[in-house]
Amino acid sequence: MFDRPQHGERALLLHVRAGSPPYRDDDEEFHALALAAGAEVAGELTAPVRTINPKYLIGTGKLDEIKLLVDSAHVDVVLVDHDLSPAQERNLELALKRRVVDRTGLILDIFALRARTFEGKLQVELAQLEHLSTRLVRGWTHLERQKGGIGLRGPGETQLETDRRLLGHRISRLQSRLARLAKRRGLARQQRTKQEMPTVSLVGYTNAGKSTLFNRLTDARVYVADKLFATLDPTMRRVELPGGRPFVLVDTVGFVRDLPHELVAAFESTLEETVDADLILHVVDSSDQAYRERMEDVDDVLGQIGMEDRRLIQVYNKTDILGTPPRIDRGEDGRPVRVWLSAATGQGLDILLSVITEELYRDIVSGTVTLDVSQARLRALLYERAKIIGERLLDDGGWELDVEIDQRGYQDLRKLENLTIYTGREGELSSPLH
Repeated sequence: MFDRPQHGERALLLHVRAGSPPYRDDDEEFHALALAAGAEVAGELTAPVRTINPKYLIGTGKLDEIKLLVDSAHVDVVLVDHDLSPAQERNLELALKRRVVDRTGLILDIFALRARTFEGKLQVELAQLEHLSTRLVRGWTHLERQKGGIGLRGPGETQLETDRRLLGHRISRLQSRLARLAKRRGLARQQRTKQEMPTVSLVGYTNAGKSTLFNRLTDARVYVADKLFATLDPTMRRVELPGGRPFVLVDTVGFVRDLPHELVAAFESTLEETVDADLILHVVDSSDQAYRERMEDVDDVLGQIGMEDRRLIQVYNKTDILGTPPRIDRGEDGRPVRVWLSAATGQGLDILLSVITEELYRDIVSGTVTLDVSQARLRALLYERAKIIGERLLDDGGWELDVEIDQRGYQDLRKLENLTIYTGREGELSSPLH
């Protein structure tokens, strides 16, 4: 094993280009990941690999080149922009005499640095332990000769089994505690549903500007920084739309290319806030030349957590950098598809709020209902199935109610009770809110 220095580590970044060209150029992102982990980048090297070397991932010629570079640059750790098998990681460390961390390990390390809430720390620990459980053999290379069998059963094999069992117990305890927290969050979601409080969730590639937009909409003070995974723990705030209708806005962790499966699984309970959202806002950094690839990466993660069919609107952020004015792009059906705005300057926020209103209350019928004294049953049904904004007692003993109800409930009551809802203009039926 190799000890971690107490302060900044000098790192060599190894960009592995596996398979056939064209390769996706993400050198800058991996460099940003290294900086986010606190590394001091001492050098970078690219290694095209047509055929994966099962022992080292890369070829022996490139391995010799790396050996010379890590020695001359006094490198502490080699960061590999590719997933390594436990054997490849161990063999590279033995050959280079340096710690070797693959892309998954690096992202897990960043998440460990960023986690601030109790639940966030539990989720990161769970992901780390599940990742570590496949790499336990790394710590016992000095006992490799203890292969087991008659006369060869040594302490190395026993220690490995003990460690695996202890890890298994700890993983089970973490899963149990996270399940209890998820249940508590589920009860909170049920309460919001009873209060007819819709939820809007922000998703997007890391550093796309989600937290800046969240702060603009909520006047919150969520931590914002120009670095990857500045926000890890999800945050929820109540927001009121023009007209006073409230909704809950959720700011989630940013996604990234090849987000480790362990993290997606560990954060599943947190991402439930996104799964159950009434509307998804996919925040896109419009100034990023690779924004299309970033969007595909986000879509991949949304697919992993079952979000393919959710109503989603793209929010193209950072228009101030492009010099593009705020606007709405609509589809053939007239519904909004994307909104262009700048969270940094606030330009276009009014457009976004109008779109949120349109989408959340598209199926809401709003107006006035007049009931006579014989329609007490219908009045009770309205209180049960609709939102009563106001009520006035009429001179003849009847009632006049200002109501909001979804289209399906309205149609059901029209059939059952001959309900008619009127707008403020005499004789005209109300239409869904826009």
